[in-house]
Amino acid sequence: MKPLLLLCVLPIATSVSAAERTSDRPNIVLILADDFGYGSAGCYGADPKLVRTPAIDRLAAEGRKFTDANTTSSVCSPTRYSVLTGRYCWRTSLTHEVLGTFSPLHIEPNRLNMASLLKKHAYATAAIGKWHLGYGKEDGSIKWRTDYSAELSPGPLDIGFDYHFSVPSNHGDLTGIYVENRYVYGLRSGKIPEGMKIPGPAADNDDFQDTYGPEDVQSGKTVMSIDAPRRRNERVMKVLTDKATHWLKSQPKDQPFFLYFTPVAVHNPVTPDKDLAGTSAAGLYGDWIHELDRSVARILETLDAMGASQNTIVLFTSDNGGVSAPNNERLPQTVAFKAGLKINGDLKGSKHDVWDGGFKVPFIVRWPAKVQPGSVATQMVSVVDILATTSEIVGEPLPPIKTAAEDSRSFLSVLLGDRSAYGREDMILHSADGNFAVRKGPWKWIEGTPVKEISAAVRRVRKSQFFSQLYNIQDDPFETTDIGAKHPEKIAELKELLRRCRDGGHSREL
Repeated sequence: MKPLLLLCVLPIATSVSAAERTSDRPNIVLILADDFGYGSAGCYGADPKLVRTPAIDRLAAEGRKFTDANTTSSVCSPTRYSVLTGRYCWRTSLTHEVLGTFSPLHIEPNRLNMASLLKKHAYATAAIGKWHLGYGKEDGSIKWRTDYSAELSPGPLDIGFDYHFSVPSNHGDLTGIYVENRYVYGLRSGKIPEGMKIPGPAADNDDFQDTYGPEDVQSGKTVMSIDAPRRRNERVMKVLTDKATHWLKSQPKDQPFFLYFTPVAVHNPVTPDKDLAGTSAAGLYGDWIHELDRSVARILETLDAMGASQNTIVLFTSDNGGVSAPNNERLPQTVAFKAGLKINGDLKGSKHDVWDGGFKVPFIVRWPAKVQPGSVATQMVSVVDILATTSEIVGEPLPPIKTAAEDSRSFLSVLLGDRSAYGREDMILHSADGNFAVRKGPWKWIEGTPVKEISAAVRRVRKSQFFSQLYNIQDDPFETTDIGAKHPEKIAELKELLRRCRDGGHSREL
């Protein structure tokens, strides 16, 4: 039997014993930060004189830290799709960049995902935080777009979540509102069924504001007109964390729960709350990192107070690498960089890029009594693997590869510290430009072909990424020397692997 085939059957061979070990159905809290780079937490090397992340560091001290964990995309919507579905997002209509504010629900209601999987096992489920996976269903008209004055369906409640509270697109998006379940939070007028009152905040709640202007929006575009309370940017993290902790506290002790918690930090605009101003020597961006860590701390403290920590898996990671553009003086990240903060560690590139700075992210799992505290995993894993791992934990076999979780491979044996566990043998990466890369063992090959839709300006800025190149990231982890000319046979091998993965419709058992 070939070694690759052996790797593919390992999860099946261990699934029965794993299910027996986890028959108590652990609670699961998945924290997916936004644009949080590989070098931005203390446990991943951030200088404590610049930023301090005691809550994230606590998770690493009490759990398992992965040093080769990767996102599927170097921007957010595609990665979020992959996290929930176990499928590469480039298999869908989203071939580059991210979903728009008015895009329909991108996850098909009948597709297996984290929420529907756990719902089958009697979990209570909630999605709280940044959503950015769309609402509604296109009606076929050319001018269709999500109508935020009406019921936002289908949405998270139609794919397995019991409760939903979100920033619909990005922090600083042009909506300026929150969504709760199927309607804009506090919607006062619009296409509301007769007799229905939409829940909203108290009139004097200073976490909200009456208006939302160009100064609040990241892009500076015209803000959407809608009759509802508006977000106050520096209070968004507080509001989302309030909602998450309140939901956790409301859960009955005899039912397992799954919380998909997605903070807006540390995405632009950088808006830490006023009480955190000046707490970091890395400037405003460092304060924003502190805000994220405070949110993680509140989640952990809530679990402790509930007596739920011992039977709860907490997974912390990010949707892509951090923003790092040292030549852009307008960015708070540049101030942090000049102060000495290595946002993505020593990795090459950042968010949007095909370099590892766009994909390699912090990834920590705490599971008391199951995962060795303070341990480190060097095996390669991908966020697309979270679904298959969860499936194995609850003892649920994955459906046939052509119907669901097409690209998800369980890393449970790695998580539990099995010394014979290999982790991933190979993995596909996909940049914001639609540029593919393949990782296999120590090798990384970049195809170098962006989608035709990207602009001429982007082609100029990222031209160094748009040609075939090969790296040995074991010997050259920072992608400094293209060795493609010396190893044409390796390029041919990885090119064929990418072809089979793309054309075959799945990679779970390639």
